[in-house]
Amino acid sequence: MTQRFGNFIARRAGSGEYLKIGFSPNSIPLQQRWRNNGLSADFLADYLSTFFPGKDPDSAERQAEIKDAVSYLANELLENAMKFSYALPQHTVSIEMFLEADVISLYVTNNLDPSTLEGFQAYIQRLLTEDPDALYMERLERNAAENSEEASGLGFLTMLNNYGATLAWEFTDFGESGDGVTVTTMAQLTV
Repeated sequence: MTQRFGNFIARRAGSGEYLKIGFSPNSIPLQQRWRNNGLSADFLADYLSTFFPGKDPDSAERQAEIKDAVSYLANELLENAMKFSYALPQHTVSIEMFLEADVISLYVTNNLDPSTLEGFQAYIQRLLTEDPDALYMERLERNAAENSEEASGLGFLTMLNNYGATLAWEFTDFGESGDGVTVTTMAQLTV
């Protein structure tokens, strides 16, 4: 069974430049993986920036903005995917980046433990239907009150508020016994 939240647009390989990287989240401890997530996000942003030549000051500034946005989005998406990935050896995490004339699309795919699905989908519903600025302030206040560093909950909200990203999700059951769910998070930036 497949469920979609938001305006999820299927990947369009072959319609422009694209790049795909795969990871084995269980190959090294999560804390060591954080550095790799940042390096991978920066690599994607550097790769993409070659398609936006910066010869005049305006285009150089735009190139830097796009590079920063892609690096941030890719890093946040990878961190979420690694942090919340269903920890089975055969499950991988992938990130795909597509560049078309007017949009950059990032797709990060990972597997979820079915016990986390309901809460995650409820959070997505709030992201898609409520004011992102109000949700951001609510989350900041909650984080300050809880004084917890486990899950800030600010990544998706920052993508929406600071970078103007469009977010959508696709959930697909896997396994014969329904023992897991594959989720693909799509983030798009207009260029």
